[in-house]
Amino acid sequence: MRTATVTAEGDQIRWVELPGQEPPRVYMHGLGATSPAYFAEVAVHPLLAGRRSLLIDLLGHGISDRPTGFGYTLESHADALATALDSAGVTGAELIAHSMGGSVAIVLAARHPHLVSRLVLVDANLDPIPRTPGSSGSSGIAAYSEQEFLAGGWKEVRDRVGSHWWSTMRLAGREALHRSATHLIRGTVPTMRELLLDLKIPRAYLLPEADGPLPGTDALTQAGVSVVPISDCGHNIMLDNPQAFVRATAAALADHDQP
Repeated sequence: MRTATVTAEGDQIRWVELPGQEPPRVYMHGLGATSPAYFAEVAVHPLLAGRRSLLIDLLGHGISDRPTGFGYTLESHADALATALDSAGVTGAELIAHSMGGSVAIVLAARHPHLVSRLVLVDANLDPIPRTPGSSGSSGIAAYSEQEFLAGGWKEVRDRVGSHWWSTMRLAGREALHRSATHLIRGTVPTMRELLLDLKIPRAYLLPEADGPLPGTDALTQAGVSVVPISDCGHNIMLDNPQAFVRATAAALADHDQP
């Protein structure tokens, strides 16, 4: 396990690192998740193995610290992550980022372009979404005020999300979980989609085929984003269909690996 101090108060981001060749790959989890649990299997698959790989946990999640005074905006997540990656000597990384992690990855690439050479986004949030009371995702968490969530709303979320997601969600700080969800559904200005369209690096977007066409696919494709539907999976593509995930990710990165 590696660590880097990322705030003036001494809070640390932590990650599991697999040795290998440069340029590095950085794997980033979604809301209430942790990268080692979600990405270990695919990161060591023969089609993806051999690179220096950082399975990193965002501040407030997993094995990283859970400060209660941190804002947990997408921008502050990205800046804290940038500090950790700079500390680790990372430049020009390939980011493989799921859900909220994909949103953070887009902001990171826009704000700290020296850190990112390529994006593979895995069913990432691109647009603001409305609060939805009773939903098990970010929109349901953000439907509570922070006070309501800390006072007991988190228990209702626990009961809705089920044991699989809760097994990693329970590691997240409650303030971190609520603020991250709130800022995720609020999005950024410009939006994550607009930031993604403006990036000049190679970009791919993986989504479950069963969800139907990704809204705005034509504009993304015209901007050079490769949109790749994956069969036989839900939102957690790397867990539901790891073989298809690995093949699609390896294909998205293949031309970057050529000598």
